Amino acid sequence: QVQLVESGGGLVQAGGSLRLSCAASGRTFSTYAMGWFRQAPGKDRDFVAGISWSGGRTRYADSVKGRFTISRDNAKNTVYLQMNSLKPEDTAVYYCAADRSIMVVVPTTPGEYDYWGQGTQVTVSS
Repeated sequence: QVQLVESGGGLVQAGGSLRLSCAASGRTFSTYAMGWFRQAPGKDRDFVAGISWSGGRTRYADSVKGRFTISRDNAKNTVYLQMNSLKPEDTAVYYCAADRSIMVVVPTTPGEYDYWGQGTQVTVSS
């Protein structure tokens, strides 16, 4: 079992930056692909960014390409999401997720992930 705890959310003005962190328990973190998703009120949970177990592969939603960067530190069991040039439409609860299957392709759908954090709120004011 893996437990994921997100932190770093908050209120920021449009154009600002935030860095989300997701700390994972367990000794197998380094073998999991990790992802960030977000969910706005009344909407589906959408893929934001994902990273392979080694950090060598990343994928991004088109809406965040060039603005967000996902990274991981396997020594610290932590994955990060650096969010720059934030827009009001980025407002959502952001979730960290872990995929325990060892695959080459980084998963992009919620059903492919096995473990989830509780989420952290990001609010971008205009």
